Amino acid sequence: MDDTAFMREALAEAQKAFHKGEIPIGAVLVHKDNIIARNHNRREELHDPTAHAEILVLREAGAILGGWRLPETTLYVTIEPCPMCAGALVQARVSRLVYGAADVKGGAVESLYRITTDDRLNHRLAVTAGILAGEAGDLMRRFFQARRG
Repeated sequence: MDDTAFMREALAEAQKAFHKGEIPIGAVLVHKDNIIARNHNRREELHDPTAHAEILVLREAGAILGGWRLPETTLYVTIEPCPMCAGALVQARVSRLVYGAADVKGGAVESLYRITTDDRLNHRLAVTAGILAGEAGDLMRRFFQARRG
């Protein structure tokens, strides 16, 4: 599979969040060309402010791989990660991040901050942005339009 195919899997997760009334962000974590974890935002469902798709995927992958370090992994997420999630990716030593649409109000990879590539931190990630950005952004727009009424 390539970046687009893996991002389609993340978008499928985002659709699940959309149908649950959660902010529609989905993520999959790939290790050696295999999806080992997948999830979507579940803050409302779990009553947990940290239950972002990225965090849930990192937790699951750590359990599967038997450690908190996740080298040789790529995270695919539909929207640019927030500061919490970007920091978690650095802490987990994820090798690569691929995201869809930018988050100009809260993105911590390129929009507001550059946490994943900051030379002052002990780990940096390779970043690819804009994969299926139109689809990811459209899903977010539809979600928030529906919430507004």
